[in-house]
Amino acid sequence: MREKVIEARGLTKTYNGNPAVRGIDFDVYSGECFGFLGPNGAGKTTTMRMIYGFSPVTAGDLTVLGMHFDPDLRRIKARLGVVPQEDNLDEDLNVLQNLLVYSRYFDMKSDIARARAQEELEFWQLWERRNSPIRELSGGMKRRLLIGRAMMNRPDLLILDEPTTGLDPQARHLVWQKLRQLRKQGTTMVLTTHYMDEASQLCDRLVIMNDGKILAEGAPSELVKTHVPTQVLEVHGEPGFLKDIQDQLKSADVLLEEVGDSLYIYSNDADSLRQRLDWGCCSEVIYRLSSLEDVFLRLTGRALLE
Repeated sequence: MREKVIEARGLTKTYNGNPAVRGIDFDVYSGECFGFLGPNGAGKTTTMRMIYGFSPVTAGDLTVLGMHFDPDLRRIKARLGVVPQEDNLDEDLNVLQNLLVYSRYFDMKSDIARARAQEELEFWQLWERRNSPIRELSGGMKRRLLIGRAMMNRPDLLILDEPTTGLDPQARHLVWQKLRQLRKQGTTMVLTTHYMDEASQLCDRLVIMNDGKILAEGAPSELVKTHVPTQVLEVHGEPGFLKDIQDQLKSADVLLEEVGDSLYIYSNDADSLRQRLDWGCCSEVIYRLSSLEDVFLRLTGRALLE
């Protein structure tokens, strides 16, 4: 039996009577990377804040590392590493000093703290910048430093709230590479993201959230197999043409979704459909395999959420 690092049952959070998280259940096991995937306002960050004790639970039961927050808050926090969405590095300190000052929260001896700081800065490719002011770092460097800081106490659970938001593709892929290394070393991770490729790259299992509820749970590949057929045709054209295509598909075993000037045809045999349908004045037809993004959009909707 794998050890449960987090167990939540009926987990609920309300603000002034308004529900942000609506009675969700989930488990996180030792050594895995578990993700919360959802649009902005889905309840992901609120859930994370309850997990690391920043925001008290309104209702339900939550255990972290086998403990409850009310009697064991300090013991839990001593074993967590937290990477928040916001950059909260101290700009009055340089790169190395940010890690050394942070180590004092864990009563770390100075020689151990310096050794760990060097190890983290080398791992995150920041050792050459150890004496640099924080303001001179790029966004990617700051995110890597935040994660390195969170690892100073060798946490049993690393919490990452949207770890690569705002990064360019090169910086994002470097962070992914390093997080995969940590997972291989046995670090248990919980992350939130709204990037489908990030969830697919990093998560062993994930939940898709919307409006404070969990809509689906499983490995990324399992979610794709469960919720959508294996192939997709994206058809772009005028409304009248899209209606003609849907008429041709009335007796076919397909899922159809029309959004603006686009028609999405989900099928286990989309490639043969592409060859035998009359595309008439279609402007574009794209054939591809189904992805986690298709699952996400079918479950949460394609409307823009503000």
